[in-house]
Amino acid sequence: MLTLGYHASHEQIPPSELLRLVQRANAAGFTAALNSDHFHPWSEAQGHSGFAWSWMGAALATTKLTSLGVVNAPGQRYHPAIIAQALGTLAEMFPGRAWAALGSGQLVNEGVTGEPWPPKDVRNARLRECVDVMRALFQGETVTHRGLVRVEEAKLYSRPAQAPLLVGAAITPQTAEWVGSWADGLITVSKPPEQLRKMVEAFHRGGGEGKPMFLKVQLSWAEDEQAALQGAMEQWAPNIFASSVLSDLRRPSQFEGLARTVQPRDLEGHVRVASSLQRHVDWLSQDVALGFSHLYLHNVNRWQEPFIDAFAARVLPALR
Repeated sequence: MLTLGYHASHEQIPPSELLRLVQRANAAGFTAALNSDHFHPWSEAQGHSGFAWSWMGAALATTKLTSLGVVNAPGQRYHPAIIAQALGTLAEMFPGRAWAALGSGQLVNEGVTGEPWPPKDVRNARLRECVDVMRALFQGETVTHRGLVRVEEAKLYSRPAQAPLLVGAAITPQTAEWVGSWADGLITVSKPPEQLRKMVEAFHRGGGEGKPMFLKVQLSWAEDEQAALQGAMEQWAPNIFASSVLSDLRRPSQFEGLARTVQPRDLEGHVRVASSLQRHVDWLSQDVALGFSHLYLHNVNRWQEPFIDAFAARVLPALR
């Protein structure tokens, strides 16, 4: 069945307001949600960065969301045993409703530890070790592991009856193919159909055939087309550059420096800007046709309540 979720953007909205918004989205008809575990926003204009794990407990306890995912990068800012304990606790309290998408991270968040920032291949190898550690802990094993991450005699005593999904985050086909070999599913971000098709093919080629695919859909909707475009430019211009560039920036101010080079036409293919609700239905229908069964809609501008109400009334029913 198709899952239609609301993306809760900690980077743009204070956690107290974000909790109220996810409650509103759930009451309106969104059945799931996604949030990202960041330490910093991507820009000063976004201006927030709540702690995902405490927020998730509140969101799960105060909504009827069937699932709530978190995008997390274990290995540097977090030890994998700690993430396994955090996710395992949520999954034990709220069976079947908590899951994680795991990626190699960005310096803007992971760099706060002061540890050296490894190259991408080392970050991927470290992530793979973290996944193995977490899965062993969910199985009740006592884990000792000495590699890019170190674990000594760790055991989870409070575990869920069923291990939560560990989905692999990928932005490029190369990473999607690698993710297919170990992850319970794929999560990526919206792109033009031909680019998304390449992601899907790579994931299947790597071993992901038959596994669920999740899509974070970056869009900007407002009743007025110009307002939708302006809102996207103000909030999301830094995020359109290649992951190989963005992953190595340390400060939000560096993202803002990149944003000053962005023109409105540059958003095409990165953010779906339209005031037409039918246009969004058409875009999302293409995503479903490619095999994405879990869509998380991220309205990147500030007008969240009108977006929730309009999409719940017109877009979600059309897709279902």
